[in-house]
Amino acid sequence: MIQERIEEKLQQAFTPLHLEVINESYMHNVPEGSESHFKVIVVSEQFEGMRLIGRHRAVNGALADELANHIHALAIHTYTEAEWQNLNDGAPASPACRGGSKLG
Repeated sequence: MIQERIEEKLQQAFTPLHLEVINESYMHNVPEGSESHFKVIVVSEQFEGMRLIGRHRAVNGALADELANHIHALAIHTYTEAEWQNLNDGAPASPACRGGSKLG
């Protein structure tokens, strides 16, 4: 399963204090059981002093194979422990699917 691979790779790369890998494929126009759209929430001490773009590049690097071959969309939410503790509602919700590039 792709979701399990994502979890393993993020666990190895960041030793997160908190990790969520959420398959959001059901929110999109894909076959049932698809693993193509994910949201990841990673809380790690490794993000201390790192800008957001650097954090996202690090996650993209850890998941390079999955992004190149399996994942269509990846929402990335990265936090330090202090940032995570200051969030009242957790990571933002993903927007509803707007149907991609279908012409209507």
